[in-house]
Amino acid sequence: MSDSTGTAADDRLEVGAERPPRPYVESPIIMATVRIVAPFVFSLGAFVMFHGADSAGGGFQGGVIVGTVVLLIAIAFGIGPTREWISSSLLTLLVVFGVLLFAGIGLTALVFGGAFLQYEVIPVYEATKYGIELVEVGIGIIVSGTVVGLFFALAAGYRDPDGTEGER
Repeated sequence: MSDSTGTAADDRLEVGAERPPRPYVESPIIMATVRIVAPFVFSLGAFVMFHGADSAGGGFQGGVIVGTVVLLIAIAFGIGPTREWISSSLLTLLVVFGVLLFAGIGLTALVFGGAFLQYEVIPVYEATKYGIELVEVGIGIIVSGTVVGLFFALAAGYRDPDGTEGER
């Protein structure tokens, strides 16, 4: 833009003026890298979840790694398309499933006369091993759903009840 003197107008915003949204810029390098790396990172997260009972790691660490895969995809391909792909109802369903899996294992032990999460009373071959692994997966699902949900909430920003953006 130019003013009446023919010089470039000042592009700075005045104090309190709303900044226009910046368009999403696709980077073929980032997109290709995420396409290659995401399956390996997801596999690592699942490995950490399943082997948390026998080695370093567990549901929390694996859940964070799996949630990070979704964040990588959102950063590479855009938050809007990723939010459409993974809706809030799907995230809620995943978190509820994780809670039910965790609680279900613990309550199953109660049904068979043991304490909450006392795996050895469950009449299943190697109940302790499978019980711990299922609990770790449940925790991983809860954590990954929470990480992704918080990311989407932060990306959406804050709006006052009257619909304007708030500053806090």
